[in-house]
Amino acid sequence: MCNRRLLSLIPGIVLSFYSCTEAIDHKGRTPLVQIDNDFLYKEDVVSVIPPGVSEKDSTEMAEKYIRGWIDDMLLYKKAEGNIPDNDKIDELVKAYRKTLITHSYIEQIVGQEVEGNISDTEIGKYYEDNKDIFLATEPYVKGLYIKVPNTASGISQVRHWYKDSSEGAIDRLEKYGLRNAVDYEYFYDRWRPLNEILLRMPVNETDRGRFKKERNIEVSDSAFHYFLHVDEYLGEGEILPLEYAEKEIREILMNTKRIEFISRMKEDLYNEASDNNDIKYFNGSNE
Repeated sequence: MCNRRLLSLIPGIVLSFYSCTEAIDHKGRTPLVQIDNDFLYKEDVVSVIPPGVSEKDSTEMAEKYIRGWIDDMLLYKKAEGNIPDNDKIDELVKAYRKTLITHSYIEQIVGQEVEGNISDTEIGKYYEDNKDIFLATEPYVKGLYIKVPNTASGISQVRHWYKDSSEGAIDRLEKYGLRNAVDYEYFYDRWRPLNEILLRMPVNETDRGRFKKERNIEVSDSAFHYFLHVDEYLGEGEILPLEYAEKEIREILMNTKRIEFISRMKEDLYNEASDNNDIKYFNGSNE
């Protein structure tokens, strides 16, 4: 039986010294604990400790992991010696291994053959054909948002510019924002969830309901002025823009193609095996 010295822990790294009279090839790994012919290695423990944790936390995590491994292994050894029908266990393991290998192979092939073969044209067509199923669960807006300190000059001009969607007004506001704004976002060209914008403004739940359809929102607190111009509004229950439906559509198309690809692959394998006489049928008798 091997003798051991208990763990020595230095910041974040688990180290141990293991002396054993038996010649065992650990393949360059450092053993920490042995139960019968099973070993827990330092590398296994180190891999579960996140980088940057304190010495105290890493020590606690290492000790917990080691104790967990010991408990699980002792329970397994106890169970292994008290389960008489090992043939049934072996069959279950065999079935699980077959399923795992098949699943891994399918995922690998599907990743190569399907994931990269979904075009923007397909996504766009699916969206046009099925718009009614992609409905907004919250309001979306296009527009412009700016936050400036109360001490900034020209706030009265901002009050006029932010409401004006003309190119000249937006250009002046952008130049002003470079010098004075602490937060600025131009989103005339894309939809943004209204609630995400309102979270950046000092508004309560009651105000949010009131602001949902207002085109120009101005609020202030003790330090800042906040301006939001809504150029376009998409209400809850309306059809989502493609940019927000695209991810879901891609998943739908990928799952559809995945099922089609697997079905086609099974059919091809069956036909090939039939042509090669690799499938043998028996009549059920012992003759």
